[in-house]
Amino acid sequence: EETVAWWTLSCGRVLGVVNGMMLEFDKSTLAPLGLVISGDMLLGRQVAIVDSGLEECLINFEEDGMDGEDCADPSEATENYREQAVLVFDDDGVTVVQPNADGSYWRKIVRNKIARMKEKRREKAAIDFAQAFLPVKNEDEAKEKIASSWGPYKSTSGVAKSTDLEPVKKTKELKVYTR
Repeated sequence: EETVAWWTLSCGRVLGVVNGMMLEFDKSTLAPLGLVISGDMLLGRQVAIVDSGLEECLINFEEDGMDGEDCADPSEATENYREQAVLVFDDDGVTVVQPNADGSYWRKIVRNKIARMKEKRREKAAIDFAQAFLPVKNEDEAKEKIASSWGPYKSTSGVAKSTDLEPVKKTKELKVYTR
């Protein structure tokens, strides 16, 4: 619970671990916006921020079609923007913390098709991460260790009470890694 860590993602969003919880903060005032992962689900896990979907987001203007359209997000169109995956992991598995449709990470309810396509790329990044850093032998084993988290909402009531990161099990302390 004493671990404090801050991340400014390439899209400008700010995440932080404070009082044992992961929160999203306003990028200009650093005022807390909302809960991303509750303390009980973060305890004993590690956090990694990794790039995801770079190759898929390259657009070939020589060909017809809308290739890369699922990568387009005008609100995040900056020179340094790259899609990233927020991962929470331990030896038992990796959980992809999926952002909301608007790109925020604090927990809301609705996701759209483009968001789901981005989620798939983040899950692929988590599989690659698991193969590199967890004791797995192949991609199939890595897939068994991957779960996604959309936050504390389990109904449409809108009350955030906890974040469910199962099947990742609770352990003892939080370790933070970034690349």
